[in-house]
Amino acid sequence: MAIALRNGKILTDHGFREDVAVLVEEGRIAALLPLDDPRVVAAAPVDLQGHTLLPGYIDAQVNGGGGYLFNNTPDVHALTEIARAHRRFGTTGMLPTLISDDATVMQQAIAATAEAIDAGVPGVLGIHLEGPYIAPARKGTHDASKFRVPDAAEVAMAASLRNGVTLLTLAPEQVPADTVRALVAAGVIVAAGHTAGSYEQIRAGLAAGITGFTHLYNAMSPLQGREPGAVGAALEDADSWCGIIVDGVHVHPASLRVALAAKPRGKLFLVTDAMPPVGADDPSYSLYGEVITAVDGVVRNAAGALAGSALDMATAVRNSVHLLGLPLEEAARMASTYPAQFLGLGDRYGHIAPGYQADLVLVDADLQVVATWIGGSAD
Repeated sequence: MAIALRNGKILTDHGFREDVAVLVEEGRIAALLPLDDPRVVAAAPVDLQGHTLLPGYIDAQVNGGGGYLFNNTPDVHALTEIARAHRRFGTTGMLPTLISDDATVMQQAIAATAEAIDAGVPGVLGIHLEGPYIAPARKGTHDASKFRVPDAAEVAMAASLRNGVTLLTLAPEQVPADTVRALVAAGVIVAAGHTAGSYEQIRAGLAAGITGFTHLYNAMSPLQGREPGAVGAALEDADSWCGIIVDGVHVHPASLRVALAAKPRGKLFLVTDAMPPVGADDPSYSLYGEVITAVDGVVRNAAGALAGSALDMATAVRNSVHLLGLPLEEAARMASTYPAQFLGLGDRYGHIAPGYQADLVLVDADLQVVATWIGGSAD
């Protein structure tokens, strides 16, 4: 039966509206209609109680959640629990992220992702392979013993997911341009990250088909006066997308505002880089055999390097409003519309508009999540 989401503030493609209902049929948005339209009257009513309805958040970088780290348990059960944990914070679509690991673990993770998508696990859209083709000088908490240059067989393996999106983060100076082109030709979205590359090397990677930057500013060569580095290349390039972690720790708000001023609107999107403590009672987890504990929401290893985050997307949206001064409309699109476009899913996700999947998040005046829908099913 059709449902009609009504009595709320709806973020449409033309701004917020309170004079329409969202008609959902068979998991998709059928129409935005006046409240007295006969189709709305005939549908099962869902009272939004004056709250704000936004497109569901899409997170392209989720290492873990609910106590699970994808690297440690690359299986469907872990993906189900990770997705469930993040859904509490408005994430209705995600790319479970595998950080640098052995080829066997990568194969397991890709197979688990394919199985989860086939099984209809809510929220799993594909996989993000963050490494292992990255730079030792910008490794962060990645295990450098896993780093390598992919051969043709490994390129085929990395591109083997056939029922979802594959995003792969690599360092352009570590991987031949022909390999980047082969990945792109195989349907992989390639991003630059964990890179010590020069401006010229990053530009060569962009020319080879790189379209994104993973957690801008973090684990990449910085912008300097005589050496623009990866950050300078990212900010200069009008066509590429940049993921940003807005937790007040990974990047100073002023640096993020510089990025907002430099990049065309729609080219910055929110990611969490979340670790197992998100949606879990235990602040500790194991990474490469080391026990790491989130302290005051900050996750660092024994060496002091940031080890992902304890950030969730609802908090990232709130921070974008309060730390960066963005209007909610733009912050919400950075969490939904723009990542969907980067992932090539902009025709199905990221809008409250007819024909789009009914992936939605309802937030209150404090931008806390009240309810979510994935494919029209509420939670």
